[in-house]
Parts: sequence; C-alpha cells; structure tokens
Amino acid sequence: MRTPITGRLPALLGMLLAVLLCALGPGAATASAHAALTATDPADGSVVKAAPQRVTLTFSEGVLLSADSVRVLDPHGGRVDEGKPAHADGKSATAAVGLRSGLGDGTYTVAWQAVSADSHPVAGAFTFSIGAPSKTTAKVAPTRIDPTVDALYATGRYAAYAGFVLLVGGCLFAGVCRTSRSVQRIAVGGWIALFVSTAALILLRGAYTTGKGLGSVLELSLISDVLATKPGAALLSRLLLLSAAAVFLAVLFGSYTREDGPSARERQDGRTARERRDVAFGLAVGGALVAAGLAATWAMAEHASAGLQSWLAMPVDVVHLLGVAAWLGGLAALLATLWNGEAIPRAAVLRFSRIAFVSVCVLVATGLYQSWRQVGSWGALTGTEYGRLLLIKVGLVAVLVGIAAVSRRWTTRLTDGKPRTEAKKPRTDAKSKGTAKGKGALSPERAAQLARQQAARAKAAGLRQRDADEDRSGLRRSVLAETGVAVVLLVVTTLLTGTQPGRSETEQLRAGAGGPGAPAATGPAEVAIPFDTGGTNGRGKATVRIDPARSGDNTLAVTVTDPGGRAVDVPEVDVSLTETEKKIGPLRAALKHTAPGRWEATGFQLPMAGEWQLTLTVRTSDIDQITELGNVKIN
Repeated sequence: MRTPITGRLPALLGMLLAVLLCALGPGAATASAHAALTATDPADGSVVKAAPQRVTLTFSEGVLLSADSVRVLDPHGGRVDEGKPAHADGKSATAAVGLRSGLGDGTYTVAWQAVSADSHPVAGAFTFSIGAPSKTTAKVAPTRIDPTVDALYATGRYAAYAGFVLLVGGCLFAGVCRTSRSVQRIAVGGWIALFVSTAALILLRGAYTTGKGLGSVLELSLISDVLATKPGAALLSRLLLLSAAAVFLAVLFGSYTREDGPSARERQDGRTARERRDVAFGLAVGGALVAAGLAATWAMAEHASAGLQSWLAMPVDVVHLLGVAAWLGGLAALLATLWNGEAIPRAAVLRFSRIAFVSVCVLVATGLYQSWRQVGSWGALTGTEYGRLLLIKVGLVAVLVGIAAVSRRWTTRLTDGKPRTEAKKPRTDAKSKGTAKGKGALSPERAAQLARQQAARAKAAGLRQRDADEDRSGLRRSVLAETGVAVVLLVVTTLLTGTQPGRSETEQLRAGAGGPGAPAATGPAEVAIPFDTGGTNGRGKATVRIDPARSGDNTLAVTVTDPGGRAVDVPEVDVSLTETEKKIGPLRAALKHTAPGRWEATGFQLPMAGEWQLTLTVRTSDIDQITELGNVKIN
C-alpha cells in the first residue's frame, strides 16, 4: 500500500515536466549571463574617414576590466591604445580605451578580454579601418586558459559544491534526525573540503581569468586583483563564514551532542530543559544564517547575479542550493549511518523522508524558475549545450525521486528492535576477568590491545546484525543507489554553472546577426580533408565543421573517420586558422575529445570575415604525422 507522500511522487514528476514545457514555451528578449559583445564603435569591419578618439565595446551584461582588457594594434602590430580601459559613461556593460592622435590609414585590430558579471572569462577580437583597408601583420590569438590551471580550477569548483552539500546536509541531519560519529565525519569532511577548495580557488582565479600558467598562482598582485572583484569578494566571504561554521560544528557535535545521551537526566549541572531548547533554537537560527550566507556566495557571483530579474534570481538560487544540500547531504549522512551499522530509529528516518520531500518540492519550484530564466525557449532547450545539460539534470532528478519512493517504502517497514549483540558482552567481560586473575594486573599496552579487540568484535557483530535486518538492508541498498545518482546529479549541476545559458547564447547569435551592418546569417562551414600519414592505419578523412562560420564566437568540431567511414580515435589532432591576406593568426583551436573520433572547441574566436586558411595536423602514431591545408569562408 502506498503512503501519502509516495503516492504524490509520480504526480510531482508529471507536474515538473508539464510546467517545464509550458514555462519554456514563450520566448524572452534579454540575455541572461556570460557577457556577449553586442556592439562596437567603430563597428566591426567598418571603414571610417577620420581616426576615432577612442574605441568602445558594448556587452550584453556588466564586465570586469583589467589593464589589458582592450588592446588596439596598428597594421604593423604595434599598440596604439592609450591609458587604461574604463567603463564608458560609467556603464558597467561597456569598455572603452583612448587612441593615440595622428593615426594613419589602414586596418586596425582590437583584441579584448574581460570577466563577465557571472565570473566567467570572455575574450575576442575585431577590426576596423581608417581611410581604406590595408594588409596587417597584427597577430591576435584568443586568451587560453592554461590546461593545468583549468583542470585544478574545475576540480576546486566540484569540491566546493560537494563540500557545501555535505556540510549543510550533514548538520541538518544531525540536528533534526540523528547524530553519530558517521554523521559528524560527513559534516566535518564537508567543511574541510569547502575550506580547502575555496582557498585554492582564490589562488587559482587570477591565473584562470588572465590565461597565465600555474607558476603565477602565488603572485600577490594577481591575488589582490582577484579580491578586488565580485567573485573574489564572494570567495573571501565564504572563508569568513566557514570560520563561523567551525564554531557551529564544535557546539553541535560537542557539548550539545553530549547532553543528548542517556545520562543527561541523571546529571545535575543546572541546565534545565528550557535552557536546552534555547540552545537548540540558537543553533537552528545560527546554522540557517550561516548556510544561507554560504549559498549566497555562489548566488551573488555566478549566473543568478547577472541578467534577467537578478533581484529575484539571487534569493531563489540561495533557496535552490539549500534544498539541494538538505536532500543530497542528508542522503549521504543517512547512507553513512546505515552503512556503519549504527542504530538509527525509524522515527529519525521518517523525519529525513519528510525533509527530503519538502526539499524536492522546493527544487521543483526554484528549478522551474531557473530553467525559464536561463533557457527561455524550446529551441534553446534542445539546441544549446546548457539546454541539453538541463534536460539531463531533469532526467536525473526524476530517477532520483523514483528511487526515493522505493526508499520510502522500505522506511515504512522499519522497526526499532533491541540490538542482538548485547548477549555476547558478558562472555567477553568474563574472559577479560579470567585473564586478569591468572596473570595479575594488565599492562596498559595489553589493556589497550584488549580494548581494540573488543571494539573490533563489537563492530563486526554490529555489521552482522545490520546485514541480518532485511528491511534495513533494503533501505541501505536503495539509499546507496540514490547517493550514486546524486553524485552524478551534482556533477551535472556544477557543469551547468560553468556553461553559457541557452538564453544568452541565443541572444548573442541574434545580436551578431541583426546588428547594424552585420552580415546575414549563414549556415555552418564544413571542410573534408583526406589524410595519409604513411604508417599502419594511417589513411582516413578529417571533417572540420565551423558553426556558425561568422566572425566572433564559433564552435569548431573535428570528426576523424577511417576509409570505411567509421569514427576512429587518433593520438593527436590539431587545427589552426590563418587569415593570410591580412596576416592574422595562426589561431589555434583548443580541441577537447568529446566522443570516439570527435574533438570539439567551443567559444573559438575569429576576429573578422574573409577567406581563412585551415591547417590540420593528424598524428596516428609516435612517428606518423601529416599536416594538410584547406580553405574556409568566414562571413
């Protein structure tokens, strides 16, 4: 027979999918996050009669600027910008830099890089001409993040989210459901992971946003620049809040826990039940404030802080993160308790079940709003990387709720029986006494050894009892399955925070296609290049696809196939593009292996339209390698 909560779960899933489709039906007009270049003065590719006094860039949202955010290069590659870049007319969504007087005729290249309001680095380039176009030797390569820095920074972000979930969820489980050694390890481990990862992110962020190598992470000037930005201030605030969280942990798992034992009523320490309730109330209020503050350090520095309805999106994001932590962190605490065979009453499991159900309801409500805000349309839901990741997340949540329904059924079957290991204790004690009588007083070393043996036997007996309880074993297996799906869900959620939202990507393409003087939108360009490295299995074909094949952001994908048309992996693929007429480049694509025989680079910047020479290098073994050339038209 289904319980009321279990019976509502299928309806909840149906409501989630239906409302999601309805919410994504109507489109919207403003970009959401990840700054996109929407206009320039002078315009990209334009020819002006007289030299302008400054160059101005306009973005879809606010950007953070540095001393080298905007560089202007003359036809010979020399810098002609003057002074530091600044916001034009005090508008945070602009960047302007002055130009030297007396500039001659020719084509000038503007290279820019900044950090968008949601903390992600962005970069690009464009050209304009004074008098008439000319050949140029300016070489502009997009800012690339050092691979080691990128990997470490991504690891830090994953660890920070996981630490937050374990810390908040573990503390909530301990305060409301049940506290134990296992739960304490979950919460303390979460605090350590969050503290270490946050400190690492502060050190790595300067190198991450500027494209410098790992050797620059300890540069004081970079760290100072980071702390002066909104993301840096959020990370520093997180460290300060973790100091308060350490005090909270000490109280929750210290004196408060010790006073909750069986002998609490027997001690006459002057503390009344009312005083204890006051302490519990203080812990609840303090813990809620610290948890909300920690969640706000993400909301105030990432997607929620930029774009549409940021005043509402930030508190919604805080509530969403707290719901995730309460559900998934509590799930980890419950699994640790069940796995170690520690006693947990049925009432405690039921309390967590209710918390999890409320958390799911909160996640549905806040998730629908976030989906509408970040995606905005059906086309963006299925046609952008962010939308596809969101669909995966929705599917994982549905699976997780389904497994939770199974766990709920096991919960209703639990009973609070007495431990079966108590009968074995007298035999252990008698054996110890017999040893003491035969050999006299035990040495401290022998006593410690016997204590360890007794603890090991007790633990083994507890594990046997755990495995013998069919209902608790069933609950443990279903909670383990929930936790496995939850880990994948947390990874996908972290990926979402680092992916350009679908609404922003769509609006960026519209701005590029519909702005003044912009070329008409065209389809992607595709070039098929046969190759033969001369070695074993060295023949094949590489298909290079550039989408949308326009100046600005592009996605470059390479598919390698054998003579039979089957996708094959090779040790190395490298692609670069060069504008030979104006001598720009080579611009190398940062390819990542995404599937068998397929590599992809997103956000690949091409500064101008024209005929570009494509250079493809394929290596099929340690010694067999070939470089082929092709041409591609960029509009």
